[in-house]
Amino acid sequence: MKHPLKIAIGSDHGGFELKQQLIPYLASLGHAVTDVGTHSKDAVDYPRFAYAVASSVSSGRADVGIVIDGAGIGSAMTANKVPGVLAAACYNEALAKNSREHNNANVLTLGSGQIDLAAAKQIAYIFLTTECTADRHLARVKLIKEVEGRSMSGNDLSPEDVQRVAERVKQLLGGKSGSSAAIARPLSAEQVAKMIDHTLLKAEATPADVEKLCAEAKKHGFWSVCVNSAYVKQAKALLRDSRTKVCAVVGFPLGAMEPQIKSLETRKALRDGANEIDMVINIGALKARDDATVLRDIRGVVENCKDSRAICKVILETSLLNDEEKTRACQLSMKAGADFVKTSTGFSTGGATAEDIALMARTVASRKLGVKASGGVRTYADIVKMVNAGATRVGCSNSVKIMEEISTGVAQSGGKGY
Repeated sequence: MKHPLKIAIGSDHGGFELKQQLIPYLASLGHAVTDVGTHSKDAVDYPRFAYAVASSVSSGRADVGIVIDGAGIGSAMTANKVPGVLAAACYNEALAKNSREHNNANVLTLGSGQIDLAAAKQIAYIFLTTECTADRHLARVKLIKEVEGRSMSGNDLSPEDVQRVAERVKQLLGGKSGSSAAIARPLSAEQVAKMIDHTLLKAEATPADVEKLCAEAKKHGFWSVCVNSAYVKQAKALLRDSRTKVCAVVGFPLGAMEPQIKSLETRKALRDGANEIDMVINIGALKARDDATVLRDIRGVVENCKDSRAICKVILETSLLNDEEKTRACQLSMKAGADFVKTSTGFSTGGATAEDIALMARTVASRKLGVKASGGVRTYADIVKMVNAGATRVGCSNSVKIMEEISTGVAQSGGKGY
């Protein structure tokens, strides 16, 4: 598995304390951890959270998942019902190693009644660092997946039938009727903050504005600040005692320059301290179906990022593209080795939509790229909508107001607390 990993973690009430203790440990290893709940010791049903973790892995929003209940068995059973998931209940290091080395498991389930924190840490570490590489084991994993495929096709269900069944499962697990809204769950202030790239890209931004941006990011614990490359050095200095990262835009906002220029801008931003690069795709080349140029354009930035262990996000400017072009742009981003695809610059004719996020998430799921929603994300409700559609990161300049909205506990609809 590539490192660092995107990890989805969940538990029922019985596993809540162990989950809360395990999350800081996983983060200390450098992994990006998303807590899907539960968020208290109130009694809940473990299948809901096992499904939330498994669907994150199945969709590509997470590389691996960890679920904790009392015994770890029921969560494994639930997770293994989700296509593409290979879940293993492990109670010691040997089982963790075997589940990865022999079975290529992508979801680990733990029993809080069977192990303590020290054992959980060791089991998780072995699970996350062991690879399945032997041809004989990979061949057997392939057989497991073929069994899953035969099981799904043996019922002679049409794609429409499969979709209806999937939606019904979501409804039942969500405890409500409806479609995607049925499984929507509130996001905590901490969860929201760790998804936000706090953004300041306007042409008239001053060093004083950047200083204010960084102070806000430190106060609220945002994942990163996103600035024009000229301000990377300043932002890095201001955030030196913070976990908040520095993201720089490259080829912004039009993307219509030679690949060499984007590579040069990337190298300079990385030398100045950028941890992540958001580069604008060559939109004209994409629309002209000059895929070779688009691929070279992205790859030049990606290779520089990899040399510096930085993240590369590819901005598609979805408002200017049709669905075929969006799909092709995602495919080229995967081929080039990018880490994320991103909807928009916020400077064109439109921003992020849930439909575009869903399309992008489906397209990149096989390579487990992240999906960033940017442009027009202004409220807590906007963030929840994007996350439910498949977004794993959000770029916005209205971040502070969103955090204030959460802290007041007043939702946009109905005035009920979050």
